[in-house]
Amino acid sequence: MRRFLGVDGGGSKTRFLVIDESGRVLATHVEGSAYYLEIGLEALEKLLARGIGQTLAQARLSSDDLTFAFLGLPAYGEDRSFIPRLDAAPSAALAHRRYRCGNDMVCGWAGALAGADGINIVAGTGSIAYGEFAGRSARAGGWGELFGDEGSAYWLAREGLRLFSRMSDGRTPRADLYERVRRHLGLEDDLDLCAAVYGKPLAQRSQFAQLSRLVSEAARAGDAAALGLFTDAARELADMVEAVAAALRIPANAPLAVSYSGGLFELGALVLGPLKAELARRSPMLRFTAARLPPHAGAALQAARLGGFPLGAASIAALESHFPTSPSP
Repeated sequence: MRRFLGVDGGGSKTRFLVIDESGRVLATHVEGSAYYLEIGLEALEKLLARGIGQTLAQARLSSDDLTFAFLGLPAYGEDRSFIPRLDAAPSAALAHRRYRCGNDMVCGWAGALAGADGINIVAGTGSIAYGEFAGRSARAGGWGELFGDEGSAYWLAREGLRLFSRMSDGRTPRADLYERVRRHLGLEDDLDLCAAVYGKPLAQRSQFAQLSRLVSEAARAGDAAALGLFTDAARELADMVEAVAAALRIPANAPLAVSYSGGLFELGALVLGPLKAELARRSPMLRFTAARLPPHAGAALQAARLGGFPLGAASIAALESHFPTSPSP
């Protein structure tokens, strides 16, 4: 029986999954951030060794029992000087080297579309779009939090605090978001926000991104300015889809599946509603669809594919039965 390991590394969580060729789930495990630019390469190596070890122990397997593994890592390929170190990062746990590393965007695509042609949008701590069509592949976005990651949780948190500063100054009318930020951060004076954000407690990317929930709470409470940020996010994410479609040279009259993954989409209609409307406005050929499988299952599918034993329809269906469905767009 062939067995495959998939690892979906994220900015906040890293998920491990072992399946067999029939689509049966043998073990799952969760660790913290795999974003090496934040935690460091040594910490990434330890995280992978620990996560792989615990997942295999749960499945009562050794690394030699694995046919192949795929590890999707955030920021992989974005600095070529680090690629050899990242490629070697799992080697302590997978000494046989029957694995391949890649960008975590591939996990989202492989899971959402079960390896079929189309584009997947990832919006979690960061954001990126990735697609494949007729053997071609392309990406857009994923430029990092300083000048990219539009439409992500980090971007939403940053734009929410920018909105707070405008509300504090009187440049924008004060609304629900203003009071939520003050309460959440315990601000005695609005300028105390600078110390709260630029100081150590909120310095890390994943911690800062968690402030996006203040924007979503304010939007649900009817704050029009906060709601507007979700409309802006939809436009940014749709821009990425259009860019990937153009790079893939997809014919204008060809139907194109577009799916989604990442923690931001757990907000449901607040994110999905504006994005669905924006994609429909741009082209009737964009078919917005819920993800078939989560990214860590996509990583396992990619492992089977790269190992030379892609899972058939029956095995994929069996794997789908194990996971709850994504929110409908």
